[in-house]
Amino acid sequence: MFEIHSLLDLIFWVLAIGAFAMSIWAFVHALRTPARSFAVTGKQSKKLWTIILGFATLFAFAAAVRYLPTLGIFTIASVIASGIYLADVRPAVREIGKGGGSSGPYGPW
Repeated sequence: MFEIHSLLDLIFWVLAIGAFAMSIWAFVHALRTPARSFAVTGKQSKKLWTIILGFATLFAFAAAVRYLPTLGIFTIASVIASGIYLADVRPAVREIGKGGGSSGPYGPW
């Protein structure tokens, strides 16, 4: 017999795996970004973001392996923290590394 409860569990588990992937992406980007980029853009420090995203990755992993509830407060907080980083901080710190200005005869002047 088809059970709707098991289907919802599967959907929430897939969402937890997506949250884990998103938090890994944000955490790795924060680790690879120079600390100077955070200071120049006026965002929080690299140390603070790596701590926040490290905990977000830990909580999302715990939800993905079903140690924590897949739709719990810690999973939601990890999605929010990763989303803020990816939507606000990542675009700002990426602009610092591009250099801009005159890059050559075929680039922008």
